[in-house]
Amino acid sequence: MQIFGNNTAYVAARAKSRKSSLMDRTRLRQLIQQSPDQLTVAVADNGYRTEIDLYAGHFTGGDLVEAALTHNLQAELSNILNLCNGKVRGMVEIYTGRFRYQNAKVVLRAVMNEVDVKKVANSILPEESEVNTPWLKIIEESNTIRDAVEQMRRLPFGKALVAIGEDEGLQMYEDALDRHYFKHSLSLLQGGAPDVRILRNHLAGEIDHRNIINILEGQAFGLSVEEINQALISGGRLLTERNFSQAVGSRDGLLDVLRQSNNFDSDGFQEAVSSSDEERTLDPVVTWLRYRESAQMQRMSYLHPISALPVIHYVSCKVQEIEDLRFIVRGRMAGLATEVLEAHVL
Repeated sequence: MQIFGNNTAYVAARAKSRKSSLMDRTRLRQLIQQSPDQLTVAVADNGYRTEIDLYAGHFTGGDLVEAALTHNLQAELSNILNLCNGKVRGMVEIYTGRFRYQNAKVVLRAVMNEVDVKKVANSILPEESEVNTPWLKIIEESNTIRDAVEQMRRLPFGKALVAIGEDEGLQMYEDALDRHYFKHSLSLLQGGAPDVRILRNHLAGEIDHRNIINILEGQAFGLSVEEINQALISGGRLLTERNFSQAVGSRDGLLDVLRQSNNFDSDGFQEAVSSSDEERTLDPVVTWLRYRESAQMQRMSYLHPISALPVIHYVSCKVQEIEDLRFIVRGRMAGLATEVLEAHVL
């Protein structure tokens, strides 16, 4: 990696400033109380006016808000990257690189489920944003997942997708994308510089969280040890290849492995698992792990205030805001109760 660009302090300050303008819990709670009709205006008033106006001629309701949010996020990621240079840009790109992999998943799902390209262009990958043009073209020109994979052949993860057997299902392709993203990112984060080490540890934590969910899901669905093992990603710190078999073997085995770490609140996690058992959904565990990730991200941004870390923290908070708003809008349109929305967002 290159040496620090001379604008590190400036970019970090800009990121902190932008983060302070994101919606707090109070504003999100106010949004949850709005009727579906009021939501579009409320979202526009909270920083998304330009994008709402841009798409108002094409869409209404949930489609309008969805397209506006996606456009705003893509523009903001591009904007924040353009502010960075040198090592800072390299580190921020490692984090934002995940959205390219997410777009690939959107394409594969759309092709698999025969979703019309217009429907995708109206929401998840709005065509007004030039970034989405190649992705939409792949959907339009593909009849099968294999067709789409062939068109992605030249992308960084193309080889990993092409290597999958033609008869495999969507999940194998999605797992391959996750594996490639983390392996590629960790390979770029070499060296002992504190900010590099902290980001590497954070990504390892994300891998652990994904593996925990995969193990619990696999056990709930009655998958074999071999099948669960296939879905796991290497590179975590709590769950390593050395203790995979113990963690996958049984629920108690997983809890025993997690208890061995001083940095993991195994009692809090056990409570989340118990709630999941009672509610018959993994939501409480997913939410608990999400808060753990968020707390780690916040801590790392304070530890090294003049580095790429505050910028990455801002990006993660921005993405969370977009996800919360999407959930609120979709939930309101679907008639979900206020309590359900608050439980997931707040």
